[in-house]
Amino acid sequence: MDFINLTLLAVFIPTFFLVSITPGMCMTLSLSMGMSIGLKKTFYMMYGELIGVGLVASSSVIGVATIMLKYPSVFLVLKYGGGAYLIYLGIQMWLSRGKMAINLDECNYNISKRNLALQGFITAIANPKGWAFFIALLPPFIDENLPMPSQLIVLIFMILILEFTCLIIYATGGKTLRKLLQKSSNVRVINKVAGSMMMGIGVWLALS
Repeated sequence: MDFINLTLLAVFIPTFFLVSITPGMCMTLSLSMGMSIGLKKTFYMMYGELIGVGLVASSSVIGVATIMLKYPSVFLVLKYGGGAYLIYLGIQMWLSRGKMAINLDECNYNISKRNLALQGFITAIANPKGWAFFIALLPPFIDENLPMPSQLIVLIFMILILEFTCLIIYATGGKTLRKLLQKSSNVRVINKVAGSMMMGIGVWLALS
C-alpha cells in the first residue's frame, strides 16, 4: 500500500488498543451504562462517543486544537456542563430514580436515544486528556512522504474500530455484573454502584 506505512500501522494498532482499553472516562461511562441500561441501549452512547473521538482525532492532527486553546471558554462550557449533567444523572441513579436507573418494578428503560448519543459525544470532546493524547501520539505514526488525507482516513478508521471494541468490552462487563446482581435481587446496589461511577466521571470531567 502506497498510501499508508504498513510498518507504522503494525505498531499503531496494538499501541492504540492498549491505550483505549485502559480505564478512562468513556470506558467507565460505557461500563456504568452497561450496568444500568444494558448493552443494546448503550450502543447509542457509543455512536455519539465515536463521532466525538473521530472529531477530536482529526482536529488534533490538523491543528484545530490550537484554536480551542485560544478560546478556552468553549472548552470550559463543555467540561463543566457535561460534568454537571453526569453528576445529576449519577445522583438520580444512586437514588434509583430517573430514566437511567433500573426500574425496580418493571425494569423498563426509556431514556432517549438522542440523549445517550449526545452524552457520549460530549464526554469524548470535553475530555482535555483526550486532546492531549491524540496530539502527542498521532503525529509519530504519520509518514511525511505519503499523502496525508489517505493516512488520516486509515488511522482514524482504525482508532474508531479499536475504541468501539473496547467500549463493547466494558459495556458487556457492566451487563454481566447487572445480571449477576439481579439474581440476588440487588438492583438497588446496581443503581448505587452505577450512579457512583457516573458521579465520579462527572467530577473527573469537570476537574480534569
